[in-house]
This record gives sequence, C-alpha cells and structure tokens, in this order.
Amino acid sequence: MAKEKTPKANKPDGRFKQLIRVFKLTIQRDRAALWYTLAAFVAPTVAGILAGVFLSAGNALTAGLWIFTGVLAGVLVALIVLSRRAERTAYSQIEGQPGAVGAVLKTALKRGWSGSEMPVAMNPRTQEAVYRAVGPAGVILIGEGTRSRVQVLLEDERRKVNRVAQGSPVHFIYVCGDEESTPLAKLSSTMLRFKRKLNKSEVSAVSARLRTVGLKLPIPKGMDPSRARAQRR
Repeated sequence: MAKEKTPKANKPDGRFKQLIRVFKLTIQRDRAALWYTLAAFVAPTVAGILAGVFLSAGNALTAGLWIFTGVLAGVLVALIVLSRRAERTAYSQIEGQPGAVGAVLKTALKRGWSGSEMPVAMNPRTQEAVYRAVGPAGVILIGEGTRSRVQVLLEDERRKVNRVAQGSPVHFIYVCGDEESTPLAKLSSTMLRFKRKLNKSEVSAVSARLRTVGLKLPIPKGMDPSRARAQRR
C-alpha cells in the first residue's frame, strides 16, 4: 500500500520574509519610517560610489571595493534605522496600557539586567503597578499609572528592598504619561544611564534575595493586570 502523505508542518518564515513583514507593518503605522530607511541606505551608498570614483586612482578593483563597502554600509545602517523605528512604533501601540512596562522588561532588557513582566506590587482597583529590574546600577523600581498613587507603591517597595538587600542602590523611574515621566520607548536607555554600582556577583546576589519578595495579590501568576479586580468582602 502506498504510504499516505502527511501534511508538512508550517515552516517558520525566513529572516528575509520576517524583515519584509516588519517593514510593511512599520510603514503602515509610521509613514516617515520609509523615508528614514531609504535615506539611511542611500547616504552610505552614494558615499561609497563617490569614494570609488575619486579615490581609486583609476583602479577598477579599488573602485569596486569602495562601492561594495558603501552598499554594505547602507544596508547595515538602513536595518538599524528600521529596527529603531519598528521598536518605537510597537511601543507607541501599547503605551499607556496596563502591563506595557512588563512587555518592555520582557523583551528589551540589556545583558547583565534581570526583570519580570509581572509587577512586584499592584493596586488591583486602580491598576497602578510597580515593576522591578536588577542590574549593574542596582535596583530599578518602575512605576506605571498615576504618579501620585504610584509614588506610595514605590516607597513601600523601596522599604521591602532595603529590608532584604540592605545597601543596594534603589532608583525610581516613572512611566506615568505626564511631562516629567519617561516615555516607554526610552525606558531601556534610561535604565542604562544610571551609574554602575554593582559587579556581576553582587547583581546575582541581590537578584536572589529579591526573589523571596513576591507579589502578594489575589491574582494568579500570568494573569493580565488589566483584568484584575478588587476583592469584595
């Protein structure tokens, strides 16, 4: 009997297809991204062509190398610009929503930092939340929500950190949507601006101690914070 053909599993898209999809989604929401990406490609390419014409001294091989280098540089710069614009567009879609800070901590933390997409403190009724990250700068507490209410949560969490990891630097970042707050797209870069205070072993030790301080709220782990409700008596 002939063997029945089983349907092939859907293969994931290759890098090129993923890049095209990201590009299309980005320019749909950010028209300027197209022109920034094109400019980022054209400028190094033109520079390479001009260098090949004027600096090769009539040597075709040298001219070709200059042009090839210019095209490669153009592709690299264009990819960097597209990545930044795509990241900014993605953040603009979720900015102001409960859990947005957690999404950034899950995907955009740099090497040497650790954090969780789940808040370490939260007001289920008003949805103000505090997120925590640990890295070379110490402990970063990020408040999400209305500044006046999230300030109370931040101070409470600072006291918990001082009890468990006494002596560790503690910094506040506000993602509250007002003029003095940190925009969601700049959260990662803002964290990196703090001065380095802890070495690698100290970061690991502080992270281990803080894992004992969990979120003590009547919501199951992994639940969307926006769906949390206050308990009724």
